[in-house]
Amino acid sequence: MQFTGRKRRLIGNPKTELYGHCLQFYGQPPLENISLTEFETFAVDRLKLLKTVENLGVSQVKGSELYKNKLDKEFSNLHFPYKAEVKEEDKVGPNEYEKRRKDHISHFILRLAYCQTEDLRRWFIQQEVDLFRYRFNYLTQAQKSSFLQHNNLHYETVGLEEKMALSDKLISSSYAVSGCKVENQDYYKVPFQDALDLVRNRKVYLKAGYVYIPHQDIVITVLNDFRTQLSKALALTARSLPTVLSDERLQPLLSHLSHAYVGQDYSIQKNMGKISLEQIDPLSGKSFPLCMRGLHQALRENHHLRHGGRMQYGLFLKGIGLTLEQALQFWRSEFTKSKVDTDKFDKQYAYSIRHNYGKEGKRTDYTPYSCMKVILSNAPSQGDHHGCPFRHSDAELLKQKLQSYKVSPSGIAQILDLVKGMHYQLACQKYFELTHNIEDSGFSLNHPNQYFLESQRVLGGGGKEAKAEPPQRAPDVAAKPPLDPPALAEMTEDLDAYFQDG
Repeated sequence: MQFTGRKRRLIGNPKTELYGHCLQFYGQPPLENISLTEFETFAVDRLKLLKTVENLGVSQVKGSELYKNKLDKEFSNLHFPYKAEVKEEDKVGPNEYEKRRKDHISHFILRLAYCQTEDLRRWFIQQEVDLFRYRFNYLTQAQKSSFLQHNNLHYETVGLEEKMALSDKLISSSYAVSGCKVENQDYYKVPFQDALDLVRNRKVYLKAGYVYIPHQDIVITVLNDFRTQLSKALALTARSLPTVLSDERLQPLLSHLSHAYVGQDYSIQKNMGKISLEQIDPLSGKSFPLCMRGLHQALRENHHLRHGGRMQYGLFLKGIGLTLEQALQFWRSEFTKSKVDTDKFDKQYAYSIRHNYGKEGKRTDYTPYSCMKVILSNAPSQGDHHGCPFRHSDAELLKQKLQSYKVSPSGIAQILDLVKGMHYQLACQKYFELTHNIEDSGFSLNHPNQYFLESQRVLGGGGKEAKAEPPQRAPDVAAKPPLDPPALAEMTEDLDAYFQDG
């Protein structure tokens, strides 16, 4: 495919013109042709990086050694640029160039996927800003100046005479500056409205509508510019999206990316049949995530679930090991306790259960829903019980539910703080830690079936039969060989069918 947009003619070597710096402001869209395989690979890798940024941003102190080490490892594993300490001969070499190219293209791909709703835009902007801050702080003072110049970010430099005249005020307004540093340190003169965070926290000297920002704090102003530009760019992208989605090759890929799951594959279940129907009730209380625990409780109380709840809970049960025969028995026994007799169940409900197991219709073997799919698709309405309780429940109702499950008041406060910050998966992970009496779960939660397996691991399996082995990891996208056109067409058709039916 070819990226289109504002065409600016590159003069000289494009490697030095477009990727002359390891950090980008993403002002110019890519104009080259790339394959659909590369399109998908780049997008999935950047999504993995942003997910790591989100998880570390809440679970670790930003800027701490542990935060840096984990993020550095992810940069290295996914082959993204993050350090400017590259040998001069390698700056335009294939390795560094390809990393910078991947960084550039993958950012614009995710713009297409995450411009579609306000929630998606907000999440994407926050992770990209945190990622930009981390990379900018890695730069030396000279490299920061080079970056500002490279991206036409012209902040007025304060002259030596003015610095010395204001020396006392500059020192008193900035904790990081001493008298001997004022003379040797760059200061920038910026309109105060462009640095409101610094003004609010009284970190800069303010005079005649301008703030005097020491070089180490200019990141705040740069981040504000980056956030503003990215927000405007996403709004423009959203207006152009219908044209992009008219391309039948891209529509299923972009729809998938906005709620993509990039963890283990729970469609491959080696332990099918290892869970008995008698174990479901006790397992729901100790090893089910809150969403599935709520669905199970609603099913037991009402002897019925609407379609959204049956899909979400039924596929989860399939993922933990329930066979088709067990599933039919489980749902039939519960539904027939209400106004549904056996004949009505077999006519109206049994088909959809067999369909989920790939025995009807297109014979698609459906996979359990990931956290992102539960959170972002098919929001529950009145009378529904599916969805994510951290995302879709009223705060007071969520608090009452957590209290009924014996979560401590301090734990509830921590969960509600995460929910307020829209960190729904991290709130669920905190719920896991509180209900399993552990300090650190040691994993990033992305899937309800992952929650179940990790719970069984912590609890020792609750018996030999209940313990399920971890599923095989899905093949890495980057490791796939290039697809020929017929195979690629078939892949996109299958994706499209999955997301229409799922």
